[in-house]
Amino acid sequence: MSQVVRAALVQAEWTGEVESMVDKQIGYARDAAEQGAKVLCFQEIFSSPYFCAVQDRSYFSYAEPMPDGPTIRRMTELAKETGMVLVVPMFEMEDEGVYYNTAGVIDADGTFLGKYRKIHIPQVQGFWEKFYFRPGNLGYPTFDSAVGRIGVYICYDRHFPEGWRELGLAGAKIVFNPSATTRGHSMYLWQLEQPAAAVANEYFVGAINRVGTDPNEGTDYYGSSYFVDPRARTIGEVASDSHDEVVVRDLDLAMIEETRNYWQFFRDRRPETYTRTGAV
Repeated sequence: MSQVVRAALVQAEWTGEVESMVDKQIGYARDAAEQGAKVLCFQEIFSSPYFCAVQDRSYFSYAEPMPDGPTIRRMTELAKETGMVLVVPMFEMEDEGVYYNTAGVIDADGTFLGKYRKIHIPQVQGFWEKFYFRPGNLGYPTFDSAVGRIGVYICYDRHFPEGWRELGLAGAKIVFNPSATTRGHSMYLWQLEQPAAAVANEYFVGAINRVGTDPNEGTDYYGSSYFVDPRARTIGEVASDSHDEVVVRDLDLAMIEETRNYWQFFRDRRPETYTRTGAV
């Protein structure tokens, strides 16, 4: 039996300031809702530039509390208005000097369901994230939303298969991977990792990337956002590599059970033999 969820992704170029950036993406979210979308994910740190190409304390000013900050309040009203589940990745301030790379999840009625804090934090040329973010401390939560159980895994996380598997074992049907990744760094991996995670864990993945450039050098994002199904097949066309775009696709969640009954990866797991898991 078909269990179709119409889902959306937004990729957008930095406008130069927070209010106009949020306004622009609210417009895109409304467009997606008009097309029938019931769940939508924005890109990593969606309300600001991706500032981690440099180490600059002035960027701490972009951080907001979650869920009590002004942007999440606007997103709560947007969820109520559109009837969409929203995944909202932001720069979170938990306390003075305590920051996380976080995605809040808001249900279709405006209920704040919780948040995922990015666990794997890079510190390499062009991605100086340890300067800004603490590693996430909330584990790998899943969220029971109006469209079913969803999960979030943020950008650099995607290089680590353990978290993808945690989300699958917890029953996620759709996992969103909001990102900010540049042409010269890992573009070829963008075409490989999310499909590999989708088929290994037999769920849908929504991969979102920025487009354009931010104020700092080395920030040439290539967009190319897409959805992939549990058999690792891209659903529809991949988004533009250079322009803002709203990707709206139908995901038939019945395919998850069908695929898991065909490829019995979860049945045939042997966790008792994976003795190096967690080893230092």
